[in-house]
Amino acid sequence: MKYSMNLLLWGNQIDDKLFPTLELIKEIGFDGIEVPIFNTNPEHWFKFRKKLDDIGLSCETDTICGPDHHLISQDPSMRKATLEHLKRALDCSLVLGATKLMGPYHSALGVFTGQPATADEWKWAVDSIRELADYAGELDITLGLEYLNRFELYLTSCGDELIRFVDDVNHPNCKIMFDTFHANIEEKNIGDTMRKMGDRISFIQLSENDRSTPGKGNVDWEGIFGAIRDLKYDGWISIEAFSPKLPVANIWRKMFESEEQLMRDGLSFIKSNIENPQIVKPVAF
Repeated sequence: MKYSMNLLLWGNQIDDKLFPTLELIKEIGFDGIEVPIFNTNPEHWFKFRKKLDDIGLSCETDTICGPDHHLISQDPSMRKATLEHLKRALDCSLVLGATKLMGPYHSALGVFTGQPATADEWKWAVDSIRELADYAGELDITLGLEYLNRFELYLTSCGDELIRFVDDVNHPNCKIMFDTFHANIEEKNIGDTMRKMGDRISFIQLSENDRSTPGKGNVDWEGIFGAIRDLKYDGWISIEAFSPKLPVANIWRKMFESEEQLMRDGLSFIKSNIENPQIVKPVAF
């Protein structure tokens, strides 16, 4: 098992100002980080890659699409431009040494029609992601698609829909990234959803119901860790937590003592549950 920290905890400005944070992440005991790719100029990432190599941190990457990059737009020119945008994100991932580019980029965050996805929208997304997976394969990178809750996306907003989507793409470089925050909203049973996904899961983000410290909220951690054991999953497990530093997440109050304390408590909670056969109860407030 490898443990990772998502840099979105510190906002969306990812540059050399975060180098001391990377050193702290390494010191606490994480194996790697998740790097959000908002800047799709590969030149931006060479210095960041060197820092990661110097301190011995691995990384995987994430990206999202907003209203200007929408793979299921009615406008074919936007769909084409979005695909090129995502290919540039893959180029940046290659610079960083990542083997996975993850996120809900099959459609645009916060863009709704007021209706369920149409057959055309589904096909546009499947065809585009299949082409993107072809390009990812050339770079030896795997796509890790994510579903978000109904308030953020409508193409896929539950496990069953994402399973069907990935199966329709039907490409060895297209898998699932599973996020417990959205599952906690949308699923009847999170563990059963994970078991149904099976080996489609290539990465797991552990996130509390309020996006704060894992283990200090109401997520069904017993069911999640039980599913991880049942699946014999031994890949990346990452903490994804947010703060007011990321305005798009709509976090308006601080819900933890410090980023360092969140990382230390979160990693300890996760390792305890992964490494011990008996579930450790969440840390008390």
